[in-house]
Amino acid sequence: MPVLAYIIVAVAAYLLGSIPTGYLMAWAKGIDIQKSGSGNIGATNAMRVLGKPAGIFVMLVDAAKGYVACALTPPLIWNWLDGLQLHFTMGMARPFQDEPMESQIQFHLLAGICAVLGHNYTCWLKFKGGKGIATTAGVYLALAPVALLIALAVFILSIVITRYVSVGSILSAAVLPLAVWFTNENMVLRIVTIALCALAIYKHKSNIKRLMAGTESRFGKKPEDAK
Repeated sequence: MPVLAYIIVAVAAYLLGSIPTGYLMAWAKGIDIQKSGSGNIGATNAMRVLGKPAGIFVMLVDAAKGYVACALTPPLIWNWLDGLQLHFTMGMARPFQDEPMESQIQFHLLAGICAVLGHNYTCWLKFKGGKGIATTAGVYLALAPVALLIALAVFILSIVITRYVSVGSILSAAVLPLAVWFTNENMVLRIVTIALCALAIYKHKSNIKRLMAGTESRFGKKPEDAK
């Protein structure tokens, strides 16, 4: 069952992460967000195109996608499959919480990775999506909340000082691996964090170019890009 469980958890987490919240919010208002502002479906562009309440809603839902996929999907699917196995084989049930801790962590990590990939490369929009900051935050709320708080503090402070959301996103993505390294001893989690944060920074390559050119939009002004 573990192989089947890995496959179903990966697919379920990806599909959950792939829900294009910003696109759907804009579509409900008759707006194609991919043709508005930066064209990004993330929270920052949603805030600038649709307004702050809508943008905050998109951010919270995108974060919730990451948290639910990472924290809840693995045990729910494992226990569902275990129940099916028990029903058809009359064998002994083995709940998710009885699995070795290392195995549990691997399932949570797999779900978190797939949720972020689903958000960044959603199958519903020809594999174009957001930049994964909010969804990654949701994942780390489940995996490493202390490290997330450190990265969140850097995110907020960076925006207050520079007025660039992109700077806050990039710096928090750079700090999160360090925060995880010093607050968590799981080496696999450390490596996965480096990979996810490298992806987040890579997704901000257009912002980096605009920052270097001095053309990036500041928070509160008319858009150029979003998460």
